Amino acid sequence: MKNYLLGGIAALALSVGAVAYANQPAFSPKSDTYEMLELFGDVLALVKQNYVVEVDDKKLIEAALQGMLSSLDPHSNYLSSEDYTDLQEKTRGAYGGIGLEVQSEDGAVKVVTPMDDTPAMKAGIQSGDYITAINGQSILGLRLNDAVSQMKGDPKTDLTLTIVREGKDEPFDVTLTREIINVKSVKTRMEGDYGYLRISNFNENTARESLEGLTELRAKNPQMKGLILDLRNNPGGLLDQSVGVADLFLEGGEVVSQRGRRPDDITRYQAHKGDIMKGQPIVILTNPGTASAAEIVAGALQDHKRASTVGLTSFGKGSVQSVVNLGENRAVKLTIARYYTPSGRSIQKTGIVPDLEVAQSREQAKVIANRNYSFSEADYKNALDADEGKVRQGAHIVSEVPPDAYDVKTGDFQLARAVDVLNYGGDVKQAAAHPRGLKLAEADLVDKTTSRFADKTKAKADTASSSAAPKAPVKPAEKK
Repeated sequence: MKNYLLGGIAALALSVGAVAYANQPAFSPKSDTYEMLELFGDVLALVKQNYVVEVDDKKLIEAALQGMLSSLDPHSNYLSSEDYTDLQEKTRGAYGGIGLEVQSEDGAVKVVTPMDDTPAMKAGIQSGDYITAINGQSILGLRLNDAVSQMKGDPKTDLTLTIVREGKDEPFDVTLTREIINVKSVKTRMEGDYGYLRISNFNENTARESLEGLTELRAKNPQMKGLILDLRNNPGGLLDQSVGVADLFLEGGEVVSQRGRRPDDITRYQAHKGDIMKGQPIVILTNPGTASAAEIVAGALQDHKRASTVGLTSFGKGSVQSVVNLGENRAVKLTIARYYTPSGRSIQKTGIVPDLEVAQSREQAKVIANRNYSFSEADYKNALDADEGKVRQGAHIVSEVPPDAYDVKTGDFQLARAVDVLNYGGDVKQAAAHPRGLKLAEADLVDKTTSRFADKTKAKADTASSSAAPKAPVKPAEKK
């Protein structure tokens, strides 16, 4: 049966499928596996008989499955009926919500990226923000999918999120109105003499929409001299779609290889002849929200010397997941392989390092210099290991930040520097030799007054819990 591979962050599941399992030998009565399964049954019976309140067998077993799979790595997990329905909603591309991709970290919900043109994006929610409460109720320690269910709901209904953000001394509230979220992955426009292709995620239509969008853009603008491919805050998605997008700009050669547990378990994906940009220069924009399938595209074009990268180091998710349909509206999302760029690089934990490092703002550069809240695959405690000897770059001074006179609220400094690279014919070295921004001294960036995440949220959580009378658990909003 056909196997659908996912290349995105755990929060983004865009397709479903099934695989056939090879025949496995029956458990030996004396095997360790059999004994541990017997132990599991004993503990289940003990909980059923003696726990202080009645418990549901199904919930206990599903929790055990979730714990087993999530212990493997951050991207493997069990999808209950409710979770699988959520996945299918994303597959259909429309649901009631606010437009956030999120993940669980340190007992809180962390924003991977706000989706383009959604209430979350319009409200200014940023990658790396922590959501600690919904409608005044703390969600610290709540299961991620339960928190996501509370954020979904009928269009034109309001909810309030409590946000902790690096650089802000105190948590703050943001009120949003839910809308129908239509997941659009591709946008095009002209940026001066250059085309601009924005891909926000990789769903089953992304390669086709990219081809159609660029074909139309080139037809309307025959003077186009190059392309900016914006993959910032793109959490990934379907592996085959990332291969299809990279294929648009290559004349052949390998795009990515997928390597499983066994040495001979290697699948290679090749590009076909035909570069839609006909050799014109390309610049790719990346940041820490650029993950997995998006990193496949950036890595392929970088390795083939087909594009330069501008921005910040990407997320560093170098693994591939398969969603296995178990029947009865349940599924498992399981990591089945690592992927490697055409030159044989694994970017697991390390990410794609840009050719020209540019921060979007001084505040962003300050976070990187201090690493108060890091945001990458390397920060997961149970992430797959990187290649031997490879580590992600730690706290450092970013090469360029916007000059003091630059308005970061209305301008896009990373995009401006991408245009500069194209103005030099794609030569990133010339652009680096003629900086438009600044390289700040360490004294300008080091934050000596930072406190830990828990300290920042404790005061607000304590205030909320002491002022509110005991309430029934919040019922997740119905999804339509």
